[in-house]
Amino acid sequence: MRRVPVRIVSICAVLLGLTLAPVSSRAQSAGTIRVAIVGLVHGHVAGFLPTLKDHPEVKLVGVEEPDRTLAQRYQRQFHLAPDLFYTSLDTMLERTHPDAVLVYTAISDHRRVIETAAAHNVNVMVEKPLATSLSDALAIRAAAHAHHIQVLVNYETTWYSSNRAAYNAVQDGTLGTLRKVIVRDGHEGPKEIGVQPEFLAWLTDPQKNGAGALFDFGCYGADLVTWLTHGETPISVTAVAQTDKPQEYPHVDDDATIILRYPGMQAVLMPSWNWSYSIKDMALYGTKGDAVTIGTSQIRMRVGRQAPRVMTAPPIPPPNADPMQYLEAVLHDKLVPKGDLTALDTNIIVMQILDAARESVRTGRTIQLHPLPKQ
Repeated sequence: MRRVPVRIVSICAVLLGLTLAPVSSRAQSAGTIRVAIVGLVHGHVAGFLPTLKDHPEVKLVGVEEPDRTLAQRYQRQFHLAPDLFYTSLDTMLERTHPDAVLVYTAISDHRRVIETAAAHNVNVMVEKPLATSLSDALAIRAAAHAHHIQVLVNYETTWYSSNRAAYNAVQDGTLGTLRKVIVRDGHEGPKEIGVQPEFLAWLTDPQKNGAGALFDFGCYGADLVTWLTHGETPISVTAVAQTDKPQEYPHVDDDATIILRYPGMQAVLMPSWNWSYSIKDMALYGTKGDAVTIGTSQIRMRVGRQAPRVMTAPPIPPPNADPMQYLEAVLHDKLVPKGDLTALDTNIIVMQILDAARESVRTGRTIQLHPLPKQ
């Protein structure tokens, strides 16, 4: 494998960090944060629990899940203490006093959970996307501001060093002016890859998931493009969606394409449950060169007339390489979640894009957008 040019590595190293906030007296007492899990119907929790149990920055103090059978399954599988489990969110919050809740419900429940947590002055990190509608997203923002809590959105792709290196290549001018972004996300389909039955039930419900692949995987690209454009609202959104496997997904789309228009740039998002393999990649095309991410940590870059080179992206340094390190840093005032992939302001625009994409699919029209009023 070819060595990464020193200039690119050094610039990437400078740009890897997020905006740092002044370290307050609260930050000086940083240590373990107390977290509780809300919901077990989102299958990502099964992959997250093993790392959470042994994470040095985190102490699990509660799990809320109304379905006792599901709760017992997770208790046995991950050897969790029975007294961690609750069937009432309010009761768990009152008894455990977590610093933050990690939400693994259906997406349609995010607003209810966040508003309840806000009333208890508890911070929140939800699995992507933020909500099933822009109206719910705006209500979430209002609750967060009214109660002075953090609301963060966790995407797997936030922690990919390949995405960070591609972003840096735009910011440092290596690729010139960005003209086109193409993001491909998805897999063979949730049923095909064997997700848990409780996960499949809401993923394929348009009210609980917002849509099918359009929301499930369209949110990744919308998040990345909003980050790349520093929170710019697209001029317009045009989307098409269809169901190629109606026998498997009779109520939701399984394939979609979303086109976002910006001044001087277009972004094409390609979410699908019909890829022949799991994929999450991004291609950036600028006036001086292009960069294509390969998996979590590699990037293929071409500048000018040079031959393309594949390189390993530099690692993302703590606290920005891991969702729990990031959450701990936010809660202890070591960084401000503004304008980054996890931040609420970014994800309000993501929801504006997804809401418009769904409306474009429904009406067959291009939807014109305008920046939302700041709160």
